[in-house]
Amino acid sequence: MKLTLNKTDRLKSKKAITQLFEEGKSFKKFPLRVLYLPMENANKTKAGFSVPKRLFKLAVDRNRIKRQLREAYRQNKASLEKETDTKFILMFIFVGREDLPYAQIEKAVLGLLKQLKQA
Repeated sequence: MKLTLNKTDRLKSKKAITQLFEEGKSFKKFPLRVLYLPMENANKTKAGFSVPKRLFKLAVDRNRIKRQLREAYRQNKASLEKETDTKFILMFIFVGREDLPYAQIEKAVLGLLKQLKQA
C-alpha cells in the first residue's frame, strides 16, 4: 500500500468542517487533540491539521508543525484503514505551547489513531 496523503484525503469542505466542530467528539493525547465524526456515506477518511496562531505567532513555526503532523498521519493512516471499516472526518489540533520533536508528535498521532480504532 502506498503511503500518500493526496488532495482527496484532506479535509477541505467548509460544510464538513462546520459539521465536525458542531457534532464531533474529541479526545486528547498531549500535544494533540483530535476531533472526529464517523461518516456513513463517505468513501474515504479525510483529515485536517491546525496549529493556533495565538500559540505560534510566526507562520514558519505553524507550517513546520503542520508538516510534521501531516507526515506522522501519512505514515500511520494505513493502520486505521485496515482495522476499521468506518470512515471518519478528522481534525488534528496542536495544543502544545512549544515546538516538539517529530518523534513525540508521531507518538501522539499513533496513540490518537489507536483510540480512534476503539471509538
